[in-house]
Amino acid sequence: MTNPLRIIIVGASGKMGQALINEISKDPELLLTGAIDQSSSTDLGMDAGALFGIKTDVIINDDFESTIKTGDCVIDFTRPEASMEYLEGCIKNNIKYVLGTTGFSDEEKEKISLASKDIPICFAPNMSVGVNLLVSLVEAATHVLHKDYDMEVIESHHRDKVDAPSGTALRLGEAIAKTANLNLEENGVFQRAGKIDKRKQNEIGFSTIRAGDIVGDHTVLYAGDGERIELTHKAGSRSTFAIGAIKAVKFLTNHSAGLFDMMDVLNLKK
Repeated sequence: MTNPLRIIIVGASGKMGQALINEISKDPELLLTGAIDQSSSTDLGMDAGALFGIKTDVIINDDFESTIKTGDCVIDFTRPEASMEYLEGCIKNNIKYVLGTTGFSDEEKEKISLASKDIPICFAPNMSVGVNLLVSLVEAATHVLHKDYDMEVIESHHRDKVDAPSGTALRLGEAIAKTANLNLEENGVFQRAGKIDKRKQNEIGFSTIRAGDIVGDHTVLYAGDGERIELTHKAGSRSTFAIGAIKAVKFLTNHSAGLFDMMDVLNLKK
């Protein structure tokens, strides 16, 4: 048996971090070697699996600089400002990087792209297998429908999500825009209020809901005269994102550099 891939989780005590640790603990091809959280976390010093009843012998700590030397790959679903620091650490130590954080600026995305010349990065706003299949379906539907149907993206997330629209909603909008030969910055409509003009033919509308503990729902609506087509994905558990991230980790083992997304991991690119 080959040695397991050594994984470091950042944001380890968060809901996504815990889902990742739980999935890693079930996979004999992976070994958790680091669990990082911010210095203000009340879970520092705890076993990384304590919150769901398993013993990992990995203690949650805030020393990323030392911990990163124990891993082959970092998985990150945190915040852009933290991710930029983790990115630098991965470059410095030649560590593979699976990045599911959303809300990056264009400048930050450019830094991620440049970093991929040195290390392999899988950067995706949503690592669910189902969502990435949805992107592929949206491309196919848009190719057929975009000239005669109005197109809207509707997304719902939990009350604590701070970026809007979600990274996944924007990814779906980009898929629509690319397929329809449109520009999302020019054709995207991100808010409507008061008296508004009649809808333009090539608008790509976005609607955002933030409520309760919704993990993540995304719908692309094509509305024509006399019929509507809806393509929907609903996440019931964060484990679906964790499973996708683990697929990304294993995919990166075959690469020494490059920028990839889940469409590459799942071989959905045409």
